[in-house]
Amino acid sequence: MSDMNLGMTEKLKPIHARVAAMIRDEVIPLDEEFLAEVGKDGDRWSFTKRQSEILEGLKAKAKERGLWNFWLTDSDRGYGLTTVEYAYLAEEMGKAHIGGEVFNCSAPDTGNMEVLERYGATEHKEKWLKPLLEGKIRSAFLMTEPDVASSDATNISMRCERDGDEYVLNGEKWWSSGAGDPRCAIYIVMVRTSHDGPKHSQHSMILVPADAAGVEKVRAMTIYGDDDAPHGHLHMRFTNVHVPASNLLLGEGKGFEIAQGRLGPGRIHHCMRAIGQAEMALELMCKRSMRREAFGQPLAKLGANYDIIAEARMEIEMARLLCLKAAWMMDKGNPKAAAPWISQIKVVAPRVALKIADEAVQLHGAAGVSQDTPLARTWKNLRTLRIVDGPDAVHRRQIARQELKKYTQEKV
Repeated sequence: MSDMNLGMTEKLKPIHARVAAMIRDEVIPLDEEFLAEVGKDGDRWSFTKRQSEILEGLKAKAKERGLWNFWLTDSDRGYGLTTVEYAYLAEEMGKAHIGGEVFNCSAPDTGNMEVLERYGATEHKEKWLKPLLEGKIRSAFLMTEPDVASSDATNISMRCERDGDEYVLNGEKWWSSGAGDPRCAIYIVMVRTSHDGPKHSQHSMILVPADAAGVEKVRAMTIYGDDDAPHGHLHMRFTNVHVPASNLLLGEGKGFEIAQGRLGPGRIHHCMRAIGQAEMALELMCKRSMRREAFGQPLAKLGANYDIIAEARMEIEMARLLCLKAAWMMDKGNPKAAAPWISQIKVVAPRVALKIADEAVQLHGAAGVSQDTPLARTWKNLRTLRIVDGPDAVHRRQIARQELKKYTQEKV
């Protein structure tokens, strides 16, 4: 095994300092104002003038400062960072609700841009990748379906049938994150193109313009009652949606190959941001525990709060190291070898961050579940992350199978 260096490189240190400073001094102070604007114009699925000013103003500053598109780690279009280096930046971005988008590093666009970069034709890159890289449009990734257990992606059933120079799509998707955004212009859709052959060769990925005829936005799914507007997680119905055959990515039956290339980086990016959210929650918890008094003492000295704070710090450090190890395995260029490490951190990071956010909520009392701190929203997002991109149980199964293979020749 080659030398493992998980620390910040000299190249990264000044970039990290600039990103951290911008998040702290310019993005976080505008986070709550941005969210408070949702629906003020009477439409939750559009941006108010002030929201556009905040978001586009911050994006313009980031772009002017060269703090843009860090995530594309293996392309000359990107910043030339390794996944380990990017991990430190993503952690900082996770501390603010709009942190990722300010630097054009937000989901689901990063994963979709990677798909277009790796598998898209020249025309796809010109029409969709270029404006995505410039932050002019948004995108969505449509995989999960309401009528099948989508944690087993071989169940995906949306029909995609060849008709001359076109494909025709019929079926439903839900939890289509980002599809509510009025700037969302393109969907990458996982579809079934065959019922024959190996089960991992029956699905494909296809590009569907958001304005295609027959695409219906059925409803916005809510997470603990929150519709996450204007980003949104939509339930969608496709009825005889025609798209050019050239919109199929890589060829029929290549859906799983593309999905694994996309979901690996996407999963670890989520985990990096989750660690940033854990750090934010711990900071709020510490400040509250020292400034607030009850029964004549700071909250820190009451109950088991010293232990809770200490455990939070230790668990963050352990999770970060596992995240960096997974990132390092990805940088080595062997997706199969990296997969169990990605599964490990996909279980650990959301679980650790959720636990710390929950403790922070508890220490804040009623304020912790209110709109007066970011903790309730953070808790909601982290709880959801235990399901997003593969639930905990699926990843634990993969980890266990990999471990058991060391001790048997039988299929496990």
